[in-house]
Amino acid sequence: MSQIELRIRVVQSIAEVTPAAWDACATSPLPVKPEDEDKFSTDLSTQGYPDNPFISHAFLSSLEASRCVGGRSGWQPRHLLAEDAQGNILGAAPCHLKTHSRGEYVFDHGWAEAFERAGGDYYPKLQVAVPFTPVTGPRLLAKPGPLAEAVRGALADSLAEITQKSGLSSAHVTFLTEPEWRLLGERGYLQRTDRQFHWENAGYGSFEDFLSHLASRKRKTIRRERKEALSPGIEVAWLTGSDLTEAAWDAFFAFYMDTGSRKWGSPYLTREFFSIVGETMRDRILLVMAKRAGRWIAGAINFIGTEALYGRNWGAVEQHPFLHFELCYYQAIDFAIARKLKRVEAGAQGEHKLARGYLPHTTYSAHFIAHAGLKRAIADYLTHERAYVQADAEELAAAAPFRKDLVEQE
Repeated sequence: MSQIELRIRVVQSIAEVTPAAWDACATSPLPVKPEDEDKFSTDLSTQGYPDNPFISHAFLSSLEASRCVGGRSGWQPRHLLAEDAQGNILGAAPCHLKTHSRGEYVFDHGWAEAFERAGGDYYPKLQVAVPFTPVTGPRLLAKPGPLAEAVRGALADSLAEITQKSGLSSAHVTFLTEPEWRLLGERGYLQRTDRQFHWENAGYGSFEDFLSHLASRKRKTIRRERKEALSPGIEVAWLTGSDLTEAAWDAFFAFYMDTGSRKWGSPYLTREFFSIVGETMRDRILLVMAKRAGRWIAGAINFIGTEALYGRNWGAVEQHPFLHFELCYYQAIDFAIARKLKRVEAGAQGEHKLARGYLPHTTYSAHFIAHAGLKRAIADYLTHERAYVQADAEELAAAAPFRKDLVEQE
């Protein structure tokens, strides 16, 4: 590979980068195995979208334009750009200067408290992540080509250098891909793991086809839950594209605020965010909405990727048994089968997802800690935590609801 001069530049808003330049780094070709060509759809990849919707210019700019980040949010955009000598953007990293640890879903509050008890200042820190979004995806974005690995390496090294030169405590790259995790580990970043629950599409032709692969008791439970969820006369609708009207967003925002206020105290996303993202990404959004007696009573928002459906937020103004499972898990499976998507990622936490066919998958984060003493303490902690996460995932996988005869055949 020929040598090339790379320059790292920091911008304080993604608006300083054109959508085409950013998305060219966020988009990578996804090879499809010949045997899978008839099973799965990759139509979105031909529309100029990044494979993962959350690292797109449209999603990140929606957060900034709606003031979900910036201002007094504690998330100050400090995006890294890798440019050649002519100023062409070859890579990028969605980065923020953080004054707290909220909205990350990779918890380092204990690290912050320990460092501050010892007299250190943990905040501000750098966070390479998609705010409020615990979804795995590329974080060291590089334009596809022979220079891509060099660009990722330059971004990783520059992130550490900026942390040290700016007197910051740390830099954190969260929900990154496993290859990026390994790259950062080779560069001295501490490695952390956790787990989520994802549903995998084995080329199912229908929801009943999926159920046929489950143990009998699990099949009966899911059928009962689906029936009871809709028994009070509830109807379910899929809204996407032009169906995403302001009236629909008004209803969904009421659901979101109800759940967010109870879970977090202060919901992260503004009403304006949904209007903006609903306009700029309408073909990549699925609202699963429930209606009873002529009015919307509950809903779940999903984002549609090239390969996956990503479940994000849900809420309700009426409480009905199993309605959460129906809207967030079962309807998502229905949609993924209909669209021939490879998987459904149902967000963070939730071991109850296992019984509904969602299996444990490892998530990754990498952490550059500037202070040598703090780094040693965290490294020791993470050694034990990784072992626990692996053992826990193996135990959960052994309790999967799938028929044993089919598992043994595989």
